[in-house]
Amino acid sequence: MRFLSPLLLSALLIAPMGYAQTAAPVSSGANRIILDTDVGDDVDDAFAIDLALASPELEVLGLSSAWGDTALRARMLDRMACETGRDEITVNMGISTHSMTEFRQAPWARAGIERPHGDAVGFLLEQAGAHPGEVTLLALGPLTNIGAAIDRDPATFRKLKRVVLMGGAVHRGYGPVGTPAEPEYNIARDPRSAQKLLGSGVPLFWLPLDSTQLPFDVVKQQQLAGISTPLTDALQVLIAEWGRSAHLPTPTLFDAVAAAYAIDSTTCAMTSLHLEVDDKGMTRATKGAPNSNVCLQPREDAFYALLMPRLMNQRLVGSKVCVSPAAK
Repeated sequence: MRFLSPLLLSALLIAPMGYAQTAAPVSSGANRIILDTDVGDDVDDAFAIDLALASPELEVLGLSSAWGDTALRARMLDRMACETGRDEITVNMGISTHSMTEFRQAPWARAGIERPHGDAVGFLLEQAGAHPGEVTLLALGPLTNIGAAIDRDPATFRKLKRVVLMGGAVHRGYGPVGTPAEPEYNIARDPRSAQKLLGSGVPLFWLPLDSTQLPFDVVKQQQLAGISTPLTDALQVLIAEWGRSAHLPTPTLFDAVAAAYAIDSTTCAMTSLHLEVDDKGMTRATKGAPNSNVCLQPREDAFYALLMPRLMNQRLVGSKVCVSPAAK
């Protein structure tokens, strides 16, 4: 495994990347998608975003920040889009909230170029209305923006094709198989919005803790460290920032599992269940007509076979400056 020295880490945080990725070619009949994410705390959001941006099956309509300091999260999304050569993608700012969770990748985010951002809730509804039955919403954080969209215009929200979300814990909590279920972070931050989503009438595809606790182990970290592109260099820095703050050696790729499912449904088999969320954010399977599709068991080999080549095969052309002059 390649460990970043403090000097190299500092240089990567502020130095402009010398290359940019050509926009991933979008296949005919591509899936239109919007990502709603609390990027910047745990590093799994960054893996999920990079995977989506590198996947030609997806037409990414926009990226939206969720929960906590959504202005800084939007700035981080700007830089991520730039580093992957996709800065044509719209970045929107979600509803700001109070968060007790540490923004672990804040230094990298603050070094990005500051740009204006649109309203995440309005953008979601605008795109759902403009492309009825075609837009997937990939929800990778607390569901506050989504609850607000349902409140604002439930009829237009129902025009979404589906919502794919990382959230909930049906049989397994944080930890190894057999750990009792518990309130999962994304759902527990805003249970009321999760309840609204369950009642929205939009097809729901859940990737809960049961299926998303896949590690980015030492072998895979070595593979990522073996190639230097703007995307992999940025991920190396973000992993280092996260690890230094979280005091953990191995990221868990919760959100990336959900992104992989949005790209290729064979990465996680779904079971039809009736889910309910209580006021404490506990997600339970109960009796009743199915209202959700839930992946309870990951297909780990299929997930990594999708993830790793896309992270490691950035095509390099031209040059871009993705950091603020003040950060140099």
